[in-house]
Amino acid sequence: MARRTCLISGTTHGIGLETTRAMAQADYQVLMACRNLKRAELVKDHLIRTTGNPDIHIIPLDLSSQRSVRECAARVLDATGALHLLINNAGMMSGRPERSADGIELTFATNHLGPFTLTELLLDLLRASAPARIVNVASAVHFRGKPDFGNDQERYRGMRVYARSKLANVTYTLDLAGRLAGTGVTANCLHPGVVATNILPSNNPLLRRAGNLVKRFMLTPEKGAGTSIYLALSPEVEGVTGKYLDANQRIVEPSPVAREAATQQTLRELSTRLTGL
Repeated sequence: MARRTCLISGTTHGIGLETTRAMAQADYQVLMACRNLKRAELVKDHLIRTTGNPDIHIIPLDLSSQRSVRECAARVLDATGALHLLINNAGMMSGRPERSADGIELTFATNHLGPFTLTELLLDLLRASAPARIVNVASAVHFRGKPDFGNDQERYRGMRVYARSKLANVTYTLDLAGRLAGTGVTANCLHPGVVATNILPSNNPLLRRAGNLVKRFMLTPEKGAGTSIYLALSPEVEGVTGKYLDANQRIVEPSPVAREAATQQTLRELSTRLTGL
């Protein structure tokens, strides 16, 4: 039998690397969507060697660039006739105001608009491959996010902007689950826990140093990947959709704002306009 196929973004370190390892061990055909291709080659070779799964492949992806996202989706469609699992794992945080190649605030462009476009372009393939799953890595910080998704004129605060992008992840997941009802494709999101990864912005040395000081109290990437792997592989969540899970694989209520139909519609319309979909 042919292997089931999964696409994972941000696979070269941290949670993404451990999730990719689990998918390879579960005998999936693994498509690694990565920006750092040199490191991706090293990771791919290591995973093939240590898991015994030779069916691991690299697809270039820069989520901050709509052109790159579209090229990635096109490569996936050309490379495989099925997609059973999409894990939108990659994310970033910036310590200062920056814009993407498309002129959009960088954190929102990378954390929401990139995964939004990638997911939307692959929906037909996921539907045709059903049963299939979509897993979006969000964060508990989404509870602090404000639904002013298009507002990038305020005084820049990195954590506020990051929280807004994570609120967008959760809001989009709930909206997507409703749209996919009855198709055999599920969509869920999660908080991985406070994990010792490299997401803290390199362009904010103070925040970076503070993060390094508390790393010993954080979850390891292996433990942080637990809920992603659970949502991807566990038979316990077969058919479960539109849920937000915490770091202990428990279903919890997400932000009330994310559950509002008006918020979901506003985000959908804004995302469609900004991406041209």
